[in-house]
Amino acid sequence: MHELVAGLDLGSTGIKILVTDRDGRTLLVRQRPTPWVGGPAGTTDMLADDLVATVEALLADVADALVHDVGLESPRVASVAVAGMGETGFVIAGDGTVLSPGIAWFDPRGEPQVAALPDGFRARFAGRTGLPWGVQVTLAKLLYLRDSGVPLAGSRWANLPEYLAHVLGGRLVGELSLTSRTGLLDQDTGAPWGEALDLLGVGPGFLPELVEAGTPLGEMAGARVPEMFQGASLTVAGHDHLVSAVSGGLVADAYHVSMGTAEVLLRVVDGPLTADVRRRLAGALVNCVHHVVPGQHVLVAGVKTGLLMRRSLQLFGIDDAARRAELDEQVVRLGAGSALAPGAVDVTGARNDDGVLGLTVRADGVTPAEAFLAVLQHGNDEIRRLVEVMDRELPPATSTLLTGGWAGMESVRTARAAVLPGVRVSSRTQDTAHGAAGFAAHLLAARAAELTD
Repeated sequence: MHELVAGLDLGSTGIKILVTDRDGRTLLVRQRPTPWVGGPAGTTDMLADDLVATVEALLADVADALVHDVGLESPRVASVAVAGMGETGFVIAGDGTVLSPGIAWFDPRGEPQVAALPDGFRARFAGRTGLPWGVQVTLAKLLYLRDSGVPLAGSRWANLPEYLAHVLGGRLVGELSLTSRTGLLDQDTGAPWGEALDLLGVGPGFLPELVEAGTPLGEMAGARVPEMFQGASLTVAGHDHLVSAVSGGLVADAYHVSMGTAEVLLRVVDGPLTADVRRRLAGALVNCVHHVVPGQHVLVAGVKTGLLMRRSLQLFGIDDAARRAELDEQVVRLGAGSALAPGAVDVTGARNDDGVLGLTVRADGVTPAEAFLAVLQHGNDEIRRLVEVMDRELPPATSTLLTGGWAGMESVRTARAAVLPGVRVSSRTQDTAHGAAGFAAHLLAARAAELTD
């Protein structure tokens, strides 16, 4: 029997599963689009049933492919770890009923609640949670849901990876790196922040048991689970960008830049920074939160450049890999040699509190390549600003690892090399799923050690 491990990545664009053998050799990767449901004015939801159905279909694909495509006899997936996006999740009633859709982290809802936050609470928020206050924070979405009639009292919150692990057979927990994204966690104590819970009108039980990434949660079971996954050990690996960083070997003097729908710069620190430092960083939209590595924290500086690049391609009518590659070549040829006059193309929207593509063209004859180059340069401006902020609090980093889908474009790599030190590109295409598989392998090894003791 072939004993395997798998990592699930619940990403903003796609949901991926990667299967490896016990030695870490990748056997297959399968992916399906993230099942968002778009609404007016940029609102974006995910239904719990759609998430589960998508993962159920992926598991079935893997079960079939391991036998018929990879050619394994009697394969068994013995351990599974789930990583994924932060901020988005579900409110769950005491009987397990999901009370709300999952609101996308880039969804604009919650703006009135952000504006109405009491001044004293707002002043304490960043220093206590390590997050800048804004609509992206889960707390803002929860205030919106409460004001929309969703009953929060007596319910619980589950981030997407935690909910999925629970549905697949594990106990419901709150993993620290994901809970750090909610605005409900005190970064100094690692416990729920009572003042935030009071603001919502809920008690400490609103957050499930808080655990570190990689904690054993039970075994996969139920009708949704194919036979070869039945009994697999389950864990939550944590926030996707941080799991990707572990896969890439993030060290203290380096940046890890994960280039998905959000572009995220990470720096490791050995513990929580002071409340004053967290407050200063948050004022520049830099987070200081729990890492997926026990005892470590990370600076997380995000921009929405991937979202802007995706919308740019959609605007240009580029919807397949071949045309994207053609545009990439055109942008590389342009380089810094665009003949456009300064100000001919203006781009806005990369800041993490924005995310709305603003593209202003003031000249005739602007090509898609020139417009995309302007988008890249706008991203560089935001990255440069974030690096300057972090360098005021920590010694400057000396190297950078780029990961994620957008790092596959030469034009993107060239642009970022102009503002980041010592840029190299990950050789893997699915760093988060690979990192999650690493958590699954560790869990399997720990379980085997327990059985032999």
